Amino acid sequence: MKKFTILFVIACVIALPFCTTSKKAVANKTTTVFYDTDVAPIIMNHCSPCHFPPQGQKLPLNSYTAVHENIDYILSRVQLPHDDPKFMPFKMKKEPLSDSLIAVIKLWKEEGMSEIRMKNGE
Repeated sequence: MKKFTILFVIACVIALPFCTTSKKAVANKTTTVFYDTDVAPIIMNHCSPCHFPPQGQKLPLNSYTAVHENIDYILSRVQLPHDDPKFMPFKMKKEPLSDSLIAVIKLWKEEGMSEIRMKNGE
C-alpha cells in the first residue's frame, strides 16, 4: 500500500503540470490595445496634418472608422523601406514609426481593433 501511495504521488507531481484546459486560456484573453488610448495618439503624432482635414488633403485618418477601414493600407505603407516612394510618413516630414509603435498597431489589429477602453468596469 505504501508503494502505491508513493507511486501515485510521483505520478501526480509529474502529470499535473501538463494539465491545461483551452477554456481557461480563452477566458483569460483580454484586449490590451485600444484605438482611443493607444492607436489614436500614434496616428495623430505621425500622420497629421497631412491626413487630418481640413489641412490634410490626403486620405483622412482622423477617426476610428477611417483608421479601422484602412488598417492594412496603413500598416503596409509604414513598413516599406524608408527609401520607397510610397513609404509613410511621406518624405520624412515626421519621424518614421518605430518598430514598437508598429507593433502596437499590429496588436490592435490582431485583437479585433477595439475602439474605447472602458474605465473601471463601466
